[in-house]
Amino acid sequence: MRPKKHKTTGSNDLFRARLDQIINMKHELVLLAGKVDWDWIDGEIAPLY
Repeated sequence: MRPKKHKTTGSNDLFRARLDQIINMKHELVLLAGKVDWDWIDGEIAPLY
């Protein structure tokens, strides 16, 4: 069984820092991750697991 997709509520959790506040959002890997079609990759890999 696959985990459910996380839904963003937009509300800030008092005791957790958001990832975008911790990492450099201009880093090359962050920019690359924004260009990857993750839904397509998930659809291709999911039947294998």
